[in-house]
Amino acid sequence: APGYGQQPVAGYASWIQRVGAYLVDALAVAPIGIIGNIVGSDTDPVTNLPTYNALYYVFALISLAVTGYNRWFQAGKTGQSWGKKALGLRLVDANTGQPIGAGKAFLRDLAHIVDSLICLVGYLFPLWDAKKQTLADKIVSTVVVK
Repeated sequence: APGYGQQPVAGYASWIQRVGAYLVDALAVAPIGIIGNIVGSDTDPVTNLPTYNALYYVFALISLAVTGYNRWFQAGKTGQSWGKKALGLRLVDANTGQPIGAGKAFLRDLAHIVDSLICLVGYLFPLWDAKKQTLADKIVSTVVVK
C-alpha cells in the first residue's frame, strides 16, 4: 500500500497509447515549425544551401517555449502533457505515484537521448518491459499510467 499522501499507481499505459500521446504533443508544435520554415528559410542561389533569417529563429524559440511549457512544466506539474491528457495518461514517479516536477520531466526528455542512441530500441522497451518503461523512464524512475 502506498504511504501517506501517495496515490496507488494505476495500470501502465501501453506502447501505442504512449506513441499516440507523443504524436498529439508533436502535432501541437508542428505548425509553428512549419510556419518558421516557410517564412524564415530560403536557398542560397550560389551554393544551393539553405539560409535562415531572423524569423526562422524566432519561430524556433517559440516552438521550444511551447514544448517546454507542455512537456516539462505542464507534464511535470500535473503529470499530463496535452497528448497524455487527451489519451487519459499520466507521467508519475515510479516510487510515489506523484507528478515528477518540471526539472525531472526535462531530465527525462534529455534521457530519451539514450533511447535514440541504440537505434531507437530504447523507445521500444515498453513493448516487453513489465512496467512498460523506456530506458529514459528507468533512468529517472518514472512510469506512464492510465
